Amino acid sequence: NTQKNLGHLHPITQTIQQFTDIFSEIGFSLYNGPEIDTEWKIFDALRVAKDHPARDAQDTFWMPDGYVRDGQKLLPRTHTSNAQIKCMNENVPPIRIISAGKVFRNEATDATHEAEFHQLEGVCIDKQISIADLKNTLTYVFKKYFGDDIQVRFRASYFPFVKPGIEVDIFWKDRWLEVCGAGLMHEEVLQHGLDKQYGGQLSSEDVKQYSGFAFGMGLERLVMLKYGIDDIRDMSSGDIRF
Repeated sequence: NTQKNLGHLHPITQTIQQFTDIFSEIGFSLYNGPEIDTEWKIFDALRVAKDHPARDAQDTFWMPDGYVRDGQKLLPRTHTSNAQIKCMNENVPPIRIISAGKVFRNEATDATHEAEFHQLEGVCIDKQISIADLKNTLTYVFKKYFGDDIQVRFRASYFPFVKPGIEVDIFWKDRWLEVCGAGLMHEEVLQHGLDKQYGGQLSSEDVKQYSGFAFGMGLERLVMLKYGIDDIRDMSSGDIRF
């Protein structure tokens, strides 16, 4: 019998599978949110202010007037973080999930930017979760993906949905490169996800028992680094050789 070459999976699909396997080793499961969601889940529940530039038409695609759900405008998600709120609404901690998929931003296309790309989001919620848990988790994951010799560092930063916020860098080919944003989940985000007042399963007092961390990373950037790809547009070119 002659074995035929039937093709292969796209590098992004392969990478999602790799990260799913890595995170499953430490108790995370895959949970995906919708690509089109409400303004509440994408912005408001995550403490993205009404006047934040991300809501501007220059950065966000909006659905036409009349596309609403639960009285909220609908839009293609600008990040996978909407899965955080959906998962918290539906579940009681402990919660350990990753969510991977397409996101959409109104950006000019060039070698390093696309209007449609992929992110991987992660959330861990339990009692007594600390910044040490976050650092240990991400160090383990990046060493599994890039190799044990990779160096990982953490820098203070700001994101509205975490407190404190950090950025994660890896030392790659003689320089430090940012690969991930993360932090301990802001108490208001936990309330917006878990509290019965906002569609969750817990009372306000019960929510106070929990803490958590969250992180997000761009998958195209990681694939480009690992495999030496120079142009992000190759990812969606349709060229089977790629």
